Amino acid sequence: MLSLSAEHATSIRQHARAEYPHECCGALLGRELSGDVRWVEEVVPIANEQEDNRERRFLITPVQMMQLEREAKQKSLKVLGFYHSHPDHPARPSEFDRENALPYYSYLIISVQEGKPAEMHCWRLLEDRSGFEREPTEIRGL
Repeated sequence: MLSLSAEHATSIRQHARAEYPHECCGALLGRELSGDVRWVEEVVPIANEQEDNRERRFLITPVQMMQLEREAKQKSLKVLGFYHSHPDHPARPSEFDRENALPYYSYLIISVQEGKPAEMHCWRLLEDRSGFEREPTEIRGL
């Protein structure tokens, strides 16, 4: 289960709204607790480095990833996963998302419909990479 605060959820929604009609992206930093709970302690917006088709794609570069890993380590946190928006599409993974995902991470997707943040769901890639399973999500403080 992914657990994030109401403030984190608001931050993600604001980032998605600000980047519309392009996809936004960011990282979820935190700790793994017992019982497969992923406790998000920090949401880090990341610049979408995709050069074309930013309405349907996002890119986090290797340099950005190294910086994230370094930042997380300095704070005694882990990169638990990533978030990104789907402008005018549902909050479920696309085939492109599946092809570019890694099994360990949580992938939080927020749908933005006509500029307004809508549903938000979290997903985990299956070990065989054939698809995703929905990850339960808790928003603390609601």
